[in-house]
Amino acid sequence: MNQSVVVITGAGSGLGASLAKRYSDAGSHVCLLGRTRAKLERTADGLENSHTIYEVDVSSKQEVDRVFRTIAETLGPVDLLINNAGIGVFDLAENLDESAVHQMIDINLKGTIFCTQAVLPEMKKRDQGMIANIVSTAGLDGKATESVYSASKFGVRGFTESLQLELEESRVRLFAAYMGGMKSEFWDGIYTEEEIANLMDPDDIADIIIANIKTRRNLNVKEVVIKNSF
Repeated sequence: MNQSVVVITGAGSGLGASLAKRYSDAGSHVCLLGRTRAKLERTADGLENSHTIYEVDVSSKQEVDRVFRTIAETLGPVDLLINNAGIGVFDLAENLDESAVHQMIDINLKGTIFCTQAVLPEMKKRDQGMIANIVSTAGLDGKATESVYSASKFGVRGFTESLQLELEESRVRLFAAYMGGMKSEFWDGIYTEEEIANLMDPDDIADIIIANIKTRRNLNVKEVVIKNSF
């Protein structure tokens, strides 16, 4: 049996790194995607099984297509894509500069779309595969100081739900995880160390996501909502 190929964007830290560790331990070949090679190498240092690192800006369709073409040529078709890459800039709507607006829409929304487009044709051709979108509870409810971040995540939610309808007659599965804040570098400079310490652990979130993604007979979990207990 061929080794399954798992692609994780935003794999350099936090949830992406936790997911990479678990899928690697389970025997999958894990493709670590991200913008910063040093962070990806840090994640890779904790993996004992086969893996590869790909530097990529998911907001660039050209870069995304290049990387996924390389993955297909060297490893074969992708069995699981986890769209985890994301960025947040939090402030009152009128204070967000143009660069912050572009980054959140380009990485959070366009990045998810571009990576999904890169694997979808082959998955549909094979009539198998899984795409998991890591969305955030900001894709369910608007939040003060998170207007554009939330807008990008509502966009991912709309993309996910629409694609689920497109794939109803297919065995390609689409999953969405809507979760609250986790302990990660994402919140550095936004929350205090004490506030970050009280957030959910990425390892716990990874366990929940993997348990819900798992293929089960006559059962399909389309989404899960994971919130802090306070």
